[in-house]
Amino acid sequence: MKALKDLVRPNIWELSPYSSARDEYSGHTAHVFLDANENPYNHPFNRYPDPLQRELKKLVSKRKRVKEEQIFLGNGSDEAIDLIYRCFTRPQIDNVVAIEPTYGMYHVCADINDVEYRPVMLDDHFQMSAKKMLESCDRYTKVIWICSPNNPSGNLIDRDEIEKVLNTFDGIVVIDEAYSDFSSQTPFRYELNNYPHLIVLNTMSKAWGCAAIRLGMAFADKEIIQIFNKVKYPYNINQLTQEKAAEILSAPFEVDKWVKTLLQERSMMMAAFKMLPCCLHVYPTDANFFLAKMTDACGIYNYLVEKGIIVRNRHKVSLCGNCLRITRGTKNENEQLLSALRNMN
Repeated sequence: MKALKDLVRPNIWELSPYSSARDEYSGHTAHVFLDANENPYNHPFNRYPDPLQRELKKLVSKRKRVKEEQIFLGNGSDEAIDLIYRCFTRPQIDNVVAIEPTYGMYHVCADINDVEYRPVMLDDHFQMSAKKMLESCDRYTKVIWICSPNNPSGNLIDRDEIEKVLNTFDGIVVIDEAYSDFSSQTPFRYELNNYPHLIVLNTMSKAWGCAAIRLGMAFADKEIIQIFNKVKYPYNINQLTQEKAAEILSAPFEVDKWVKTLLQERSMMMAAFKMLPCCLHVYPTDANFFLAKMTDACGIYNYLVEKGIIVRNRHKVSLCGNCLRITRGTKNENEQLLSALRNMN
């Protein structure tokens, strides 16, 4: 493996980060704050939030079984995705390799940062070949992107193939586990001590039902987290988000109940879809959604829109011709979708 210094952009490695007012007295107890040009009124929202979200990270650490110093919290996982480009890739020089099809923001952030994006097609079962991924790399490849369970296919990527990449590639490997709470596979975040160049992404948006608060997570070696903290905006997670996240993290049994219910609905919905005349195939899934090949994805999508029912049309995505992606909703929402499809002319 390359040393971390050889992977980080030179200007980022040498960067002197912005020192916020709340950083400078760290380690001391204070009760009079006259340092940050804040309004002394309208407590508690008049004060800047903790820039490193220390109390929240204690809760995340306990729930996710990851050390506090191995946690980065971002404005959604998209902030962490963008930071990986800004920290590790040089515009117009370096490149990244990713499975295809997968979550679109990896490619969008590559384009924003002017970094070459090299997609490697999955097979017909939406599985990855480590050999093909590694063959697509050269000396300028800094990052490999793997989403598992994958989006939009929903399936877990073969663990043996992922481990081949982890054990061979000498750059940064990112495994996006946004949907891991719906899977029975052991998360890769438990493997951080074995792979110092591994970054695992997670989110509060899926199983935790908190898409609106925009809180993403990156788990990695503490040296990588320190690099992220140098580059991120000083107060990237607002106080309201931190408070709501702490509230939901303190009620894990409620979340576990949601996940159990969604998994039950997933099985029933997939079985019902297989019986629809307009459905040709339902792909296996380890997420809170499934991919279904339809007779006419675009026509069915438009029909559902007219009925006020929104699913995701993935017809134009690689390997997903005539496919719709269906997220599990409430029992009532699921029944409305099935009723509309059964009554379609």
